[in-house]
Amino acid sequence: MSGSKLELNDEQQVALDQFRDEVKDCQLKDSCDEYLLKWLNAQDFDVGRAEKMLRQSLEWRRESGADEILQTYVQKEVLTNYFSAGLVGIDKFDGPVFVCVIGRVDIKGLLLSVTHKEFLNFTTWLCETFALGINQEIERTGKRTTQLTIMLDFEHFSMRQMASKQVLEALLEMIRTYLINYPNSFRRVFVVNAPKIFHLLFALVKPILSPTDVPKIKVFGNDKNEWTSALLEEIDAEYVPSYYGGTLTDPDGNPKCPSKLNMGGEVPASYYLSNNGPVAKDYMETMTIIAGAGGRKKMKYKVDVASSILKWEFMTEGGDIRFRVYTKNAKGSEEDLVLPCRVDSHLAMEEGQMACDEPGKYVFEFDNTFSYLRTKKVRYRIFVEPPSSEKV
Repeated sequence: MSGSKLELNDEQQVALDQFRDEVKDCQLKDSCDEYLLKWLNAQDFDVGRAEKMLRQSLEWRRESGADEILQTYVQKEVLTNYFSAGLVGIDKFDGPVFVCVIGRVDIKGLLLSVTHKEFLNFTTWLCETFALGINQEIERTGKRTTQLTIMLDFEHFSMRQMASKQVLEALLEMIRTYLINYPNSFRRVFVVNAPKIFHLLFALVKPILSPTDVPKIKVFGNDKNEWTSALLEEIDAEYVPSYYGGTLTDPDGNPKCPSKLNMGGEVPASYYLSNNGPVAKDYMETMTIIAGAGGRKKMKYKVDVASSILKWEFMTEGGDIRFRVYTKNAKGSEEDLVLPCRVDSHLAMEEGQMACDEPGKYVFEFDNTFSYLRTKKVRYRIFVEPPSSEKV
């Protein structure tokens, strides 16, 4: 589809042409104008920022396996049974409609029942499910500008959830993953039954929304007549569950349509990975790492003899941590020995060792900059074992 059909002004058309030229090496699966404009719109037609955003997203897709996840992902039973999200139909603009009964989801219980890696995989799978819904409607209608509608029901969302840093971080991570990797993909978000504390959550989300996203979000309290009227203005009643004021029911007449989405519920403790986290050992040292910018600690260890063994063990309190080990070569460039990776060391003790081929300084890095809210306490022991003591 040409730029003229998209009603771009001259400046926007120039930006689109420049952007296309800048990313031509990316081998995009979809390089149509509409796709490229999603990234430009998200960055107010700043070509440099849009290019950076797109390239970072492509790297995320490679690391997360997003391109294959709909075929390879095996969802844990606890997520299938207790996370609420489902496709219920299409809106009046030929976009898919997803409903999430977020207020009834025991997010904290889910986080206790899956590792962080499993949570990230689920987030990627959910994002790709949304994208698939859009692509299916594009194929059906031929409309390349198709976007989705999401309804979030916050009824029963408790202060207990809101007060949990772990829950807030999980929600923010899901939202951020979607916004930065699938820009301009939603046409409307209906928030219904928003509790009084919702403004606190929205204040955390707003900084990661683009200026074009904010007007698309409509927030309603518990006045069902008000938000039902708003829903039906944009979605035909046949695609709105009867429970929410439409006419859609399951074949057995159930107004909540459990065949399309479940209603969440409290996660039984039997699903929890562990009722007891790792236990710190007496000889371990302790350090605290703040959240956000500045939340990174580096410790240098000098190895004097080649073939010495560098050993470590650590655990965290307050959540996972990104861990890395590296050294610097003669030119001063960093060389990763243990690639940066988020470790679920709050669930189990992390232990490892490596042989040091050469004398030099080895750096251990504990990184909490990805965390928006949670300070982490790290209990650790790191030491160098001479090569002679390796043989017992």
